[in-house]
Amino acid sequence: MQTLTIEDHGAVRVVVLDRPAALNAFSAQLMDDLADAFIDAAADERVKVLVLTGAGRAFSAGADLGEMGTRLPPPKHGFAVMLDKIIDFPKPFMVAVNGIGVGIGATICGLADLVLMADSARLKCPFSSLGLTAEAASTVTFPRLMGRQQATWFLLASEWLTAEQCVAQGVALEAVPADTLMDHVMQRAQTLAALPLASLMMTKRLMLEPLREEMRAAIKQENAGLASLVGGPANKEALAAFAEKRAPDFSGV
Repeated sequence: MQTLTIEDHGAVRVVVLDRPAALNAFSAQLMDDLADAFIDAAADERVKVLVLTGAGRAFSAGADLGEMGTRLPPPKHGFAVMLDKIIDFPKPFMVAVNGIGVGIGATICGLADLVLMADSARLKCPFSSLGLTAEAASTVTFPRLMGRQQATWFLLASEWLTAEQCVAQGVALEAVPADTLMDHVMQRAQTLAALPLASLMMTKRLMLEPLREEMRAAIKQENAGLASLVGGPANKEALAAFAEKRAPDFSGV
């Protein structure tokens, strides 16, 4: 089943999360396919810039809650490897947030080199409201981008950030009208793609190399924290409330 659409525009590769009916939620298959997309783009000498966006009205609604608790075949790559391939990606990586970004749909922005958002887009880290904890190295990336106070509120409070707030707090470079987002992103991407790839890659490596091990260590700790909380009382109540379309009640947890 197709989860991505991939197109090349000269030296710019556009990868589209293509599960619009599911608001581009990250299924196990999408994680595997996205890991492959980063592996392929890294190895393809024709590609200088990778742009990630979403199909339809959402960027991504986060993890596919419909798969939680179901028995799935072993993944080809899985969540941890997908994140590792994104962190290791040696070329400029841009995210075009076309709509809502929730969970990994928000935290992946911390792994990008450049984030541009539709002015109607919003981001949310709902981990506390799900009885879980942060992921995708966001406990490292967001404090660096936003400052500790803003990142603490974003990661703990499970509240929305508007595109304007994301720009003001350093999560995004720009917010532009939704109907011009991809044109604007492609203009930026083509500006980079016109430059020597070796220079782009060297500058990115010099900027990111000191952070990569810190991000990997954070992901290991975050994943351990998630594993300890999944299936716990708060998480069970949150999932039950989601299924029953009601507000969760954590008073007894």
